[in-house]
Amino acid sequence: MPDSLPSLRELLATAVTAVGGAERPGQVEMAEAVHRSFGSGDHLAVQAGTGTGKSLAYLVPAVRHAVAKGKSVVVSTATIALQRQLVDRDLPRLAKALAKSLKRTPTFAILKGRRNYLCLHRLDGPEEPDEQALFDPFAVSRMGREITRLREWASDTEVGDRDELVPGVSDQAWRQVSVSARECLGASRCPIGTDCFAEKARAEAGRADVVVTNHALLAIDALGTAQVLPEHDVVIIDEAHDLVDRVTSAATGELSAAATSIAARRAGRLVEDDVADRLVEAGEGLGMLLEDVPTGRLDTLPEPLVATLAAIRDGAHACVTAIGPERKDDVEAATARKLALSVLEEVHDTAVRVLEAFGQDDAHRRDVVWVTGDFGATTPRPPTLRVAPLGVAGLLREKLFGENTTVLTSATLTLGGTFDTLARQWGLPSEQRAGVKAAGTATDKEPGDEIRWTGIDVGSPFDHPRSGILYTARHLPPPGKSGLPPAYLDELRELVEAAGGRTLGLFSSMRAAKQAAAELRDKVAVNILCQGDDSTALLVKKFAEDPATCLFGTLSLWQGVDVPGPSLSLVVMDRIPFPRPDDPLASARQRAVEARGGNGFLSVAATHAALLLAQGAGRLLRSMDDRGVVAVLDPRLATARYGGFLRASLPPFWPTTDPEVVRAALRRLAAAN
Repeated sequence: MPDSLPSLRELLATAVTAVGGAERPGQVEMAEAVHRSFGSGDHLAVQAGTGTGKSLAYLVPAVRHAVAKGKSVVVSTATIALQRQLVDRDLPRLAKALAKSLKRTPTFAILKGRRNYLCLHRLDGPEEPDEQALFDPFAVSRMGREITRLREWASDTEVGDRDELVPGVSDQAWRQVSVSARECLGASRCPIGTDCFAEKARAEAGRADVVVTNHALLAIDALGTAQVLPEHDVVIIDEAHDLVDRVTSAATGELSAAATSIAARRAGRLVEDDVADRLVEAGEGLGMLLEDVPTGRLDTLPEPLVATLAAIRDGAHACVTAIGPERKDDVEAATARKLALSVLEEVHDTAVRVLEAFGQDDAHRRDVVWVTGDFGATTPRPPTLRVAPLGVAGLLREKLFGENTTVLTSATLTLGGTFDTLARQWGLPSEQRAGVKAAGTATDKEPGDEIRWTGIDVGSPFDHPRSGILYTARHLPPPGKSGLPPAYLDELRELVEAAGGRTLGLFSSMRAAKQAAAELRDKVAVNILCQGDDSTALLVKKFAEDPATCLFGTLSLWQGVDVPGPSLSLVVMDRIPFPRPDDPLASARQRAVEARGGNGFLSVAATHAALLLAQGAGRLLRSMDDRGVVAVLDPRLATARYGGFLRASLPPFWPTTDPEVVRAALRRLAAAN
């Protein structure tokens, strides 16, 4: 069968012609590298700039491989937007284009975590009071209306996917009609198992050539004991720059008084009161103790907290023991047992994990623990203990690279001019040890190397030095700790006026974004939109439709805005986006690197900043005709020792520190448009 298939180049040419495109050298180079990786089993990291056409560059070899081998290829993304692009646009067009050449129509499916699908068995069960809504009668009545709407929707939907429900419902309401993998009875035990939406999605994915999923589910598949994804031997990770953060998030545990209360309440229906009461009392004690613990990272556990966590651990274990084995003849009892055990085991395991996190020194510690919560917020958040892995390299090395041929791609993978920084976070050996040469070919692995991989940068069709300017405001003072200095606001105003609007302002905090919007609204003759004024999608739409408009915002805009054309000719970043000094995870990771003799600042803080800077700068050129300026107001990009590492992580724009040169260029662009 493989020998009878058309060549990769033939299939790629057919696909490109079908979508009305033109052959791009970077796309061809990437597609051939992906194809070689599938054949050799070596892993591949591909940096492919905006405009390369990387989706087709990996989808065509993926489809060919799936058809040849008869196994699914898994494609994982970080964002819903890219998932929808692949499933709603790219894959249907590709399947239609390649059907004749492959003598059958390639198939594809989207697969999400079980919690994303409506559970018909749970829908028919009793409603369970939500801990956060108990003291809010308006929330209770709203949730009742939402559940009524969900019951009506259940008779109409064919897929039961939460994303298909428009408008959506609150998380509290959705939890009433969905189950996690731990809570699920399983198709063979569930009385409605034959109609289960999640099982239907899994079955469809098992038959598909290409399965589109997300980094979180990929992590859950790696972390769990049961297989979630269909059988596959190849994984393609798009938006790979986000992989570590998404896997870390999936591996993060939470423990709160509310979670303990829910576990005790569910157990209380199945065990003696005195057994459940032990867990109730321990949970109440946790709530009172956490109110007195400052938010932030915990370097040590106070003794009262140690005792309370031990009581929660033991209380949850006692409840699990008291519930006993499953009675297979009683489905309702089995359902109640599953619902209780899922939260009891989660509470127990998280308590154990927190207690064990403090048993080692900084150089060998595996987890970091911190407290979150904000009673002063508009929506109060009670204090919660969180525990997350300091790194996920070992997990990825064993469960991802150790079991599948993996392709990682993004527009931003080389930081400081090398793949090494992200390779370390992924658990891959350095480029030198992996034998990666400038041309992107791998040599024989050295003794002791268990993993072989290749890294290539296929470039971008954009002529960055001719299309964009990187302006660093070297003359400004270093950024302050409290808000934007007056000099920054003056500089921003002059840039916005020169550009005639057309400005995407990327700020390190929402406070700074709002300050800039408030200050400039009275001083410039263009419209200033600020994130939070409306939904982000609507704000981006308004910004794209009117060139005489600016959009200011924070993190989600750094990576999620795609506005080609004359509405965007200036991207401004107020400061180098280092993680906050009190960020519990980043600070713990930095300290762990230093304890092992490394440079914690460069390995953690500078890497974080480099990724975001590169993502932010990538908002400027989105089509071949785009022109403009990326302006960084923070002078440290030009003056600090680490500035070279950060600049080497950015696209190769023409650099300058002369404000008048930049303003003149922006005026010319505004006049031309």
